[in-house]
Amino acid sequence: MKSSTKDKAKGKMHQVKGKIKETVGNVVGNKDLEAEGKGENFEGKVQEKVGDAKKVAGK
Repeated sequence: MKSSTKDKAKGKMHQVKGKIKETVGNVVGNKDLEAEGKGENFEGKVQEKVGDAKKVAGK
């Protein structure tokens, strides 16, 4: 699997995990878990963009 594809897949996975943590944290009133989820979601979006950039660059 190409590096760009791996980055995009891992990015999506982190976004999903982050969204789940964010939702659970919100439901149970755990602000730390909610914040952790938001951070992981953001990191996933960044990693996905890195994969996009690698694809454009041909790596």
